[in-house]
Amino acid sequence: MTTPIQVVQWGLGAMGSGMARLLRQKDGIEIVAAFDRDANKIGQDLGAFLGGEKNGVLIQAPPLTEADGPEAGRPAGKWPQRADLVLLATSSFTREVAPQIKEALRQGLNVISIAEEMAYPYAREEGLAREIDQEAGSRGVSVLGTGINPGFVLDTLVLALTGPCLEVKKIKATRINDLSPFGPTVMRTQGVGTTVDEFAAGLASGAIVGHVGFRESIHLIAKALGWRLERIEEQRSPIVAKVRRETPYVKVEPGQVAGCRHTAVGYVGGEAKIELIHPQQVLPQVEGAETGDYIEISGKPSLNLMIKPEIPGGLGTMAMAVNMIPQVLAARPGLLSMAELPLPSALLGDVREILKWRKGE
Repeated sequence: MTTPIQVVQWGLGAMGSGMARLLRQKDGIEIVAAFDRDANKIGQDLGAFLGGEKNGVLIQAPPLTEADGPEAGRPAGKWPQRADLVLLATSSFTREVAPQIKEALRQGLNVISIAEEMAYPYAREEGLAREIDQEAGSRGVSVLGTGINPGFVLDTLVLALTGPCLEVKKIKATRINDLSPFGPTVMRTQGVGTTVDEFAAGLASGAIVGHVGFRESIHLIAKALGWRLERIEEQRSPIVAKVRRETPYVKVEPGQVAGCRHTAVGYVGGEAKIELIHPQQVLPQVEGAETGDYIEISGKPSLNLMIKPEIPGGLGTMAMAVNMIPQVLAARPGLLSMAELPLPSALLGDVREILKWRKGE
């Protein structure tokens, strides 16, 4: 394989731009098109936009999808003549990214999405998940949802740790992280920058959801272990700032919400078998909170893993999306999860050679 793996970057926000920069550092990969809905970005040279040399790829408006309707009335980007895969960084929710995924599939392209719900979309959107699976299968391409969480810390890493266990009685996993690298979409879903009353109203209306991905991670863990999941119970509460906090994407004054403490428990056979705890906030260190990732497997043997500080969420999400490219290109067609693919690893050499190895060539 002498031609570089050709990638379309769809979405150039905080995560998408980081993914594109990482792609440009990899041997054997090139970005052949870039889409974003921000009018201020459209028309710019992608290389220059990313802070490097011009590369001749102009940022375009996104292609039209079924969500736009027959008379969209907006400019639409054009797909490149040839590409292998789309990296999708536009939204957290399956319903919002499904039309974009389907449009990419109609072009015969594989898709990696960092939408949290796409880590296991059957958990909330079984009908859409089946549609995506059927469309991908019929086109002979693959779709994967991944990221740092869901996608790695509170599911893939958990499952890997159960590998040496004869039995597993209970799983408890905690991620205490800094939200600062993430953009407006994540800030909105966490309620960052709201008042306590606005946070409560946002929870009631569904505008604020806390961590997007708990249900997906719990379903994925249970499915992989063969547990029959009965129900999931979740709780959310605001983390209120005592001092001013500011990131490139949000300002939080004292008394405003800096993040969300979110927990979820999955029940199997009437017992709490999977407990996930995830307090997320911007700049936790300014008030003395230490970040970290912690996994406790109660079983035979019992295992404990501690990572301090936490795996950086922004960098980890970018890396997971890019590093899973060979696994997705070598996978069977259809909608896949991280539990169905080989474990991720960093891409430090020519990605074409790594892909050949993944394919057994």
